[in-house]
Amino acid sequence: MLLFKKKFLPAIQRGEKTQTIRLWRFRRFRVGQRSYIPGAGYIRVEQVEQVQLDDLTDEDAIPDGFASADALRAELDEIYGDKIAAGYQAYRVVFHLAPELAAR
Repeated sequence: MLLFKKKFLPAIQRGEKTQTIRLWRFRRFRVGQRSYIPGAGYIRVEQVEQVQLDDLTDEDAIPDGFASADALRAELDEIYGDKIAAGYQAYRVVFHLAPELAAR
């Protein structure tokens, strides 16, 4: 299951937010895996890759629902500040809504 702040759910439902950056000790998802976002529905994971937060560009931020990389990094710092300080690895998880999975 992937949890999101409520403010992101409408963009996920409209298909505008198609990725998330997560900080983990190790990869938690794999390509092709299905998951569930409460308030949005089932998703299919399309890509999972390690990223460096300092290397994120404005283009990287847009599918995450942010206008700029600085805005994305500020949000990540607010959510994951302790994990960033502890050296957790950042992962980009690209997904798409998959309502057909709800029938399974």
